[in-house]
Amino acid sequence: MKNDPVLFAKAIADETRQKIMSACCCREVSVGELAEKLNVTQPTVSHHLAILREAGLVSAREEGKQTFYTLNQDRLAYCCGQLMIKFAPEAETTHTLQQIIES
Repeated sequence: MKNDPVLFAKAIADETRQKIMSACCCREVSVGELAEKLNVTQPTVSHHLAILREAGLVSAREEGKQTFYTLNQDRLAYCCGQLMIKFAPEAETTHTLQQIIES
């Protein structure tokens, strides 16, 4: 997992990945459940989950032959903050965020 705000931005730029993030934001979901909910194939879901995992945005838990995913909300918040620091360094909100991070 890299702390690259551009990698994060690319990971969330895709509409399918956004739907996956929404589906697993508050509960664990399996690849099969995601495929059914999004009306896409399991390999397509797995492809998008790999990108989200690389960015650290989803966590996985294996149970038997199934893998369950959930949104890593702390990582999402951290990455959003890093985007602000990189692209809006002079914004008042960014200064407040940096103070929180440094404390």
